[in-house]
Formats: sequence, structure tokens, C-alpha cells
Amino acid sequence: MVFKILKNMDFSILFAVLALSAFGTVMVYSASMVSGVMVYDVTPEYFFKKQLFSWALGLVALFAGIIIPYKNYRKLFKLILLVTVILLILVFVIGQTSNNAQSWITLPLIGQFQPAEVAKMALIIYLAAIYTKKKSYIEDFTRGLLPPIIITMAIVAMIFKQPDLGTAVIALAVSGLIIMSSGLKRTHLFFMISLAVITSFVLYNFGLSEEQLSRFDGAYQPFQYADDSGYQLINSYLAIHNGGLIGTGLGAGVQKLGYLPEAHTDFIMAVIAEELGFIGVAVVLGLLALIVLRGFVVSMHSHDNFGRLLCIGVAGLIGIQAIINLGGLTGLIPLTGVPLPFVSFGGTSLLMMMFSAGILINVHAVSRIRKVQQEQQAA
Repeated sequence: MVFKILKNMDFSILFAVLALSAFGTVMVYSASMVSGVMVYDVTPEYFFKKQLFSWALGLVALFAGIIIPYKNYRKLFKLILLVTVILLILVFVIGQTSNNAQSWITLPLIGQFQPAEVAKMALIIYLAAIYTKKKSYIEDFTRGLLPPIIITMAIVAMIFKQPDLGTAVIALAVSGLIIMSSGLKRTHLFFMISLAVITSFVLYNFGLSEEQLSRFDGAYQPFQYADDSGYQLINSYLAIHNGGLIGTGLGAGVQKLGYLPEAHTDFIMAVIAEELGFIGVAVVLGLLALIVLRGFVVSMHSHDNFGRLLCIGVAGLIGIQAIINLGGLTGLIPLTGVPLPFVSFGGTSLLMMMFSAGILINVHAVSRIRKVQQEQQAA
């Protein structure tokens, strides 16, 4: 079966994932070699070596996602959800604080990782499995639609409480995409959209901290807050402007030299824009778009509802996270501190992204194998 999967997998997704993740590892080195010494007091290669190790683990996760039949996740979705909830609870008990967020935990043999990144993928598997199970009575709001929504909101609330607004927004948006694709009634869809609008209004006015609210000023009035919340965005603009069409050259960027905070994480695309120009940015966006679009195409060709919803969730996750990251560094939306998929520094994020891409490839391969079998039976 493994040989059949490898023979029938989607090589376009595989190529895009490998190219992006390898390129991202190189750009992490370029973006962090100076700040590693000046800001973090480590060696120039510190972040590069960590990302290289994460990339190696990511290759294992990618291969695991490719060869493990995706239907196994449907059988294990309750266990996956339970483990995720336990990990999120542990964050509040033994979690470590970084950048004003208590989001990281360290476990024996595993090391330091971010449970919120695991939670995004766990929610996708849970919602795809539970709404496949409830498909026959999905139009019954209280019995079919509501219970998973309550569980989803509880998990999103735990992520938001860390506080990790960016990851919470992504988890909520991806969950909403799966719910809307599950076959709910139009009246229920209208109710869900109305509830989302009301929740956003209440959250903005009563649920955000002063620091989180200041990000709106930094995004939409950066030059009025140039020394505070607008500082990062202004330097991002300068990096993008400096790059022009072809860039200043790999490693020759200026903004990463202490001017652009978090250059190797949230703002790595600004470094790419400065050093490799519009052409470099276009290549990265093209590869990301290829993965997302192929993911939705695979969902349409899946022969079962679970595979369809799983692909919609994974493609949505990659696309939504990329949009939020790019929106933050261009000032279209407030900064949320989320990494650019496959490219930014971050071990847990890279690991889960490569694993999720492997799932897309697995669904595609299994669907092709199933199609060939049906054609042979018909003949």
C-alpha cells in the first residue's frame, strides 16, 4: 500500500512544500545571523541550526503524513482531541512565557513546543470526523451542528487566554470554513455569520488588552506611532521599498540589522522582499498558492466526506495563516504574530505544516488509487 501511495501522490504539492521549507531555512539564516548576536546574544548560526533540525523533523512528519492512511485519523479523533485539550491545560500549569504569551511547554523526549499549533490540526481532524459522522442529521442545529461548535469555542478560548490572538483567530476561521462546508442549512449559516460579527464586536470593545488594541493603531496609523506600535510596520515598509524588483541580494538586506524586530519570524517576508525583491516574493506566493489551490482541488476529488473536509481544513489553514501573516507586514490588518507557513522560524509550526501537507498528498493518492480500482472493476 505504501508503494501505491508513493506512486500516486501529488508531486506538485510535494515539490512546493520541499522548495518552500528549504528556502525558508536559508532565509531564516539570512534574517537572524546578525540579530542572533546583537539581540539574542547567541551565535550567528543559532537560529539556522535550530530551523535546520526542525526541517529534518519536518521531513519525517511530511513522510508520515503521506504514508499513513488519512482514514486512521477518523478512528482516533477523540483521542487526538483529548490529548490536545490536556496539552492546552498544561500550558497554564507548566507553560513558559515568551513575548508576553504563555504558549510553550517542555516535555521529556519531545523538548519545547507550542500546543496551540497542534490544536489547529487537531480541530481540523475533529470537525472533519464529527461532521462526517453527523452528516445525516447536520440540519438539526441542536443535535448535529451545535455540540462541536461548543467544543471548538472552548479550545479557541483556551488559545486566546494564553494570550495568542493570532492563532486563536486562525483556528476559529479554519473551523468556520469546515463548518460552512459541512452541509448546514442556509438559515444556520446566516446565524453563524451573525454570531461571528457580534462576537468580533464584543471582543474588540471588551475582550482585548491595551497591547492588543494598540496593534490597530500601529497597523492603520503607523507614522503617528512610529516609536511604538507602528515601528515594526514602518521598517517593514522600508524593507519592501528597498527591495524593488530584484532585491539587494541574498544576505545584503539592511532592515534586519537591528531595525526590523522579529525579522526571522513574523517579518521574514519583508526580508525576502528586501533581499530578493518582487521576484522573490512572487515565487514564495506562487508556491503557497499552489499548495492551497491543489488542496482544494484534492478535496473536490476525494471519494468520501471526511477526506473532503480534511483537505478543505488543511488548505484553509495554510491559506488563512499566510494571508494573516502577509496582511500584518503590509498593514492591511493588525499584527498578530503568526509565522508564514513553511518559511518563518518556528519548529512546531513547520512540523505541523509539513505534516498537514503530507495529509493532502495522502488523500490525493488514496483517491487516485480508489479511482483506478473502480475503473478496473467496471472494465
